[in-house]
Amino acid sequence: MPIQGDNEMTAKEEFLEIYKTHITRRGADELLDWILHTDFFDAPASTRYHCACEHGLVMHSVSVFNTMMEKHYDEEQDNIESFAICGLLHDLCKAQFYKVSSRNVKNDQTGQWEKVPYYSIDDRFPYGHGEKSVFLIERKMRLKLDEAMAIRWHMGEFGDKNSNQISQAYNMYPLAVKLHLADLESTFLREKGMSEAGN
Repeated sequence: MPIQGDNEMTAKEEFLEIYKTHITRRGADELLDWILHTDFFDAPASTRYHCACEHGLVMHSVSVFNTMMEKHYDEEQDNIESFAICGLLHDLCKAQFYKVSSRNVKNDQTGQWEKVPYYSIDDRFPYGHGEKSVFLIERKMRLKLDEAMAIRWHMGEFGDKNSNQISQAYNMYPLAVKLHLADLESTFLREKGMSEAGN
């Protein structure tokens, strides 16, 4: 993901450019309008593991799309709209999911206790992870079967221990494997050290 400089786009700008360029099916505009009215572009991607900062969710989403395109896109076999949908929207479930809280932390230099902000989970729609993203997308825009499967199972066994179903989905839908691999690489390799400075 590019670090913002004089001529670099923010993660939000990059997300919107990718979305508007490649996602053109019926309902895409309505879905984007809904996303714009959530905290998606301000929310973190996690509370502490990766992109646990303001704008982290959109940073992660763009990173996953870019990783998918760089590592797994085959012009003869793959559909770029499907890659954009899966990369950008696989974690839509995390919109309206976090809240900013505060806790007391002792300052090592002064010995004083200070209130420090942190992100906590406030899940008001506990519908799962991948399946929740599929549900939210399909309220506005229809997914193809392989897109739904990819988003549903993008966490692999990190999100669901039903390995038989995961293996079956990965065996049947290459897009699901590609999204899972891109999500892993983005989370554990590419996003190390990403912070608000990366937006």
